[in-house]
Amino acid sequence: MGRPPRTSRADIIAAARRLIDRDGWEKLTMRRLAAEAGTASTTLYHHVRDKDDLLTQLLDDYAEQMSRPAMPADPRERIITAATVIRETLAAWPWVVGVLIQDDRVGRAALWMVEALLAGAIECGCTPEQAVDLYRSIWYYTAGEILVRANRDRQRAEKRGPAQRDDLIRAADATELPHLAALGERWASLVSRDTYSLGLRNLVDGFLRNLPDRGEPDRA
Repeated sequence: MGRPPRTSRADIIAAARRLIDRDGWEKLTMRRLAAEAGTASTTLYHHVRDKDDLLTQLLDDYAEQMSRPAMPADPRERIITAATVIRETLAAWPWVVGVLIQDDRVGRAALWMVEALLAGAIECGCTPEQAVDLYRSIWYYTAGEILVRANRDRQRAEKRGPAQRDDLIRAADATELPHLAALGERWASLVSRDTYSLGLRNLVDGFLRNLPDRGEPDRA
């Protein structure tokens, strides 16, 4: 009998993706991964050290598939473009955001987006410290938007009915909550709109317009 086919790193990455897409990254274990890949657990350790290393490799593999758009000459637009690439890439696979926020992880192949954002901010007049503050604000906004949308879409798919919040707002008492009551029937459609780009531009414009004086970074 010949040797059994070898399990490659690509096979392991593909199996991990299948597991995560099906069950969520929190339930990913090396034992379950070995079963999914059709190999022995010991074979996995020829390619990955542990679950943390596996997640890092998954992030790198995913980041390497990101397309790099032509970056605008205007530094403000480069900030917007880099942030939009981050959002569009992660929105297609929102579980990645859950991994990234656990321990400030990042795939090495994705660092170009952070670099582009920081460089744009500094060219717009930010100090390096202020550029990091802007990056952090954009990341929090982007990660939150992706997670909230993904969770909402999942819940609606499972329940196949209106959200409890939407029902409450439709039934709002106009005397006590006049503005909510006036929007009651439109609320669900209004909050479903994609306003990421508008919010991103407002965030960046507001930050750059209100830069504090240069000098020592704020230690507060």
